[in-house]
Amino acid sequence: MTNSSSISEFLLLPFADTRKLQLLHFGLFLGIYLAALLGNGLILTAVACDRRLHTLMDFFLLNLALLDLGCISTTLPKAMANALWDTRAISYQGCAAQVFFFLFFISAEYSILTIMAYDCYVATCKPLHYGSLVGSRACAQMAAAAWGSGFLNAVLHTATTFSLPLCQGNAVDQFFCKIPQILKLSCSDTFLREVGALVFSVSLVFGCFVFIVLSYVQILRAVLRMPSEQGRHKAFSMCLPHLAVVSLFVSTGIFAYLKPSSNSSPSLDLLVAVLYSVVPPTVNFIIYSMRNQDMKATLKKEFLVMTNPLLDRDFLCKHVYS
Repeated sequence: MTNSSSISEFLLLPFADTRKLQLLHFGLFLGIYLAALLGNGLILTAVACDRRLHTLMDFFLLNLALLDLGCISTTLPKAMANALWDTRAISYQGCAAQVFFFLFFISAEYSILTIMAYDCYVATCKPLHYGSLVGSRACAQMAAAAWGSGFLNAVLHTATTFSLPLCQGNAVDQFFCKIPQILKLSCSDTFLREVGALVFSVSLVFGCFVFIVLSYVQILRAVLRMPSEQGRHKAFSMCLPHLAVVSLFVSTGIFAYLKPSSNSSPSLDLLVAVLYSVVPPTVNFIIYSMRNQDMKATLKKEFLVMTNPLLDRDFLCKHVYS
């Protein structure tokens, strides 16, 4: 039996027991991490450099790429380091930082996706009022609110969780620090301590989900009433990437937290955690670039710049991207 004051580190769940499998997992996740860095980094560069991508939706896409980078950088590097060096340890402070930053990025990303649903709704259902309802100042305020809500949610849960006395050991049954696994180590009544933070989080998640659903109900009704097939195609092309990203984000989260506990096992929990913490940040940029022709063309140019160091970026930003 130990208490939280004597715990200096936690032990994470390894991906494999044999050295060969550990190195295989390291190589696999290194490739995924580099792909996420490359893809989201290209989106950030493209939006910053190409004037055609200076729209409000692209501003939110820039925020989404930043959050995806932060989210995957919170979990994978430590897991890869542990697999490479054949260790399970993470410091107490490192575990608290993982909990805080993961909650911060994941909560802010959900809020950004909700705002993007509102942007799609206004662009489709109220196009004549788009400039007044979704102006630059309003978008900056909404983005700041999204980041702020993520920060508040992360502070509430992290402070509540790590103020609990821990007396059930220091083994965390996951490849990164998660609140449910840490609560299992507590020897006090965690429900009463968590109830305030849970009410805030559940209200935020449920409110955003209802808003997204209602927005897309209105979008679908508006699209079906459009007399022009070209107009319907344009509306679907604008909204389908966002809907695909939201569906991936929500479905993986629901599967992770609402699956029956009777079917739970360490291996299944590990797979599900990888599914919702690694897959969305890696594929989001693919979903958006495939449906956006301007984005696709710009990403191709950016990739050429990165693979050919002799090209001058200032010249490309002024001439090729104009």
